[in-house]
Amino acid sequence: MSRLLAAALTVAAAAAVAVGAAFGIVALLEATPDQPNSPLITYEQAGQGS
Repeated sequence: MSRLLAAALTVAAAAAVAVGAAFGIVALLEATPDQPNSPLITYEQAGQGS
């Protein structure tokens, strides 16, 4: 009976680790990198003097 309990606990622990890893991977994939909000190219507007 103790072997069955040990096997069940091992399966439960492995499932918990797998679910945690899956959530971690999804969180990493959905993380957006910090990007500056400044344009790389600017165009001068006609009619605006500088």
